[in-house]
Amino acid sequence: MTRSLVVKITALGDAWPPPTAELERVAQALTVATTAAASGIPTRVWLTGEATRLATPGYAARLALPHAAPFEDLVALLLGQDAMTVCTQCAARRGLTDADLLPGARIAGAAGFVEQALAPGAQALVY
Repeated sequence: MTRSLVVKITALGDAWPPPTAELERVAQALTVATTAAASGIPTRVWLTGEATRLATPGYAARLALPHAAPFEDLVALLLGQDAMTVCTQCAARRGLTDADLLPGARIAGAAGFVEQALAPGAQALVY
């Protein structure tokens, strides 16, 4: 059985800049996801709420957290593996379409998340 990892990122609020605690949650989620992906583990990242902005041009580059890898680099690694999905409802609430997303990101609904999270050998984490 092939093991896989599904990471859902719910962090990031409406405040700008995001509070350190929110940035730490996002950094942890992206670091875990990219480590798994770089290790050859099939990995999917689902973005919900304001975290959907991570899949839009320039957003990750504006985030910074001391002693953490650059958010932009982590996002780029996941996008390069077509491993990033934006919640359909969250995208709609923010007026985002596929055309607004970075290459490698896509919009999909909860059924896709459930299918991936419940697949045999899958481990789902929510940040």
